Amino acid sequence: MTLPLVLLGAAALFAVGLYGAISQQVVVMVMMGLEVMVNAVVLAAGAMWWFLAPDPTGQVLILVVLGAMTVEMATGFGVATLWHRAKNSDMTDSATDLAG
Repeated sequence: MTLPLVLLGAAALFAVGLYGAISQQVVVMVMMGLEVMVNAVVLAAGAMWWFLAPDPTGQVLILVVLGAMTVEMATGFGVATLWHRAKNSDMTDSATDLAG
């Protein structure tokens, strides 16, 4: 594995996530696309740290970012679930009602 190959894979993963986030109207699918995009960025950052400066602090930072991302996505899925139960709609069009 070389750095350009890993970065190419991360770019492809980011493109798939971007397409998934833009083309969907269901909130959960948009969030999944965003999750894939963030994972691509984490993969690219991890590859840069691994190939350019193999230092364990970069790997620890990636684990902290993944942990924070997991909590953030779990909260987002909880909000989407509550919104679906309250309004019986999971489309992004109805999310404009959230503005107070």
